Amino acid sequence: MKIHLTSVFVDDQEKALTFYTEVLGFVKKMDMPAGEFRWLTVVSPEGSDDIQLILEPNNNPAALTYQKAIFDQGIAATSFAVEDVHQEYERMKKLGVAFTIEPTSMGPITMAVFNDTCGNLIQLTQLLIE
Repeated sequence: MKIHLTSVFVDDQEKALTFYTEVLGFVKKMDMPAGEFRWLTVVSPEGSDDIQLILEPNNNPAALTYQKAIFDQGIAATSFAVEDVHQEYERMKKLGVAFTIEPTSMGPITMAVFNDTCGNLIQLTQLLIE
């Protein structure tokens, strides 16, 4: 068993696609009509091409309530692994990304949390020991 698809709810799919590709560096994988929305996925150029992140519209009231609740509590919607969290933090800050938690050492990891501009907090994690 392996992870094939996972998703984050977004308030605007086009804005999310721009942020996730131009700022985070993901690559658009699938973009197909799905009713009034799109089946829109991105993949990491550094990872497996078959692990996709769906940029899921939050038009469902339950999704919107969930997304807002975890955001308001400061909980990250998902976590992305990076080789150097300090380097990514500096790169992304130069692009105007707002961080809610600067790089912080937490035992075997260093992590940071940023606002993806689409209704989510996202955690960056660097594993310090393997």
